[in-house]
Amino acid sequence: MNRMTLRSILLHPDPRLKSVADPVATVDKTLHALADDMLETMYDAPGIGLAAPQLGIMQRMLVMDCIKDDMETPQPMVLINPRVIAASSETNIYDEGCLSIPEQYAEVERSAVVKVEWMDLNGKTQQDEFSDLWATCVQHEIDHLNGKLFIDYLKPLKRQMITRKMQKLKREIARGNA
Repeated sequence: MNRMTLRSILLHPDPRLKSVADPVATVDKTLHALADDMLETMYDAPGIGLAAPQLGIMQRMLVMDCIKDDMETPQPMVLINPRVIAASSETNIYDEGCLSIPEQYAEVERSAVVKVEWMDLNGKTQQDEFSDLWATCVQHEIDHLNGKLFIDYLKPLKRQMITRKMQKLKREIARGNA
């Protein structure tokens, strides 16, 4: 059995969170182990999505599971080199948060339905249509792969306010006060 490891999640501001991730060339044991670690880290946080750049790994891979009810069966997904191939003009607004920007939330408008293509852990191309929270989550995580954060959708003043709070949090963590 593989041993899963909880990984450290980068906190905004960090230049790696603003960088475009590189495509994954091959699926190997290392990538499988990374996927396991990412899912374990996401569930532990707890969160519904996590992109490799949030762990400082600049590869185009994300994990997600939007099942929040403990009574329902989890649906963990691993998407490698994902891309949106179609998006509805209809939108939804969700109060989004991010594991790299803890305890900060804001309403973000995104396509209500998206069709996404990706490679799975067997190296096979997959396609599926996501709606509701799943659509928001996959778009949010793909944004991470492109160096974009949910706060980039906000008005400058709100974005600056959240960034200042995060800088303060990082200083407190560095001092051992958080």
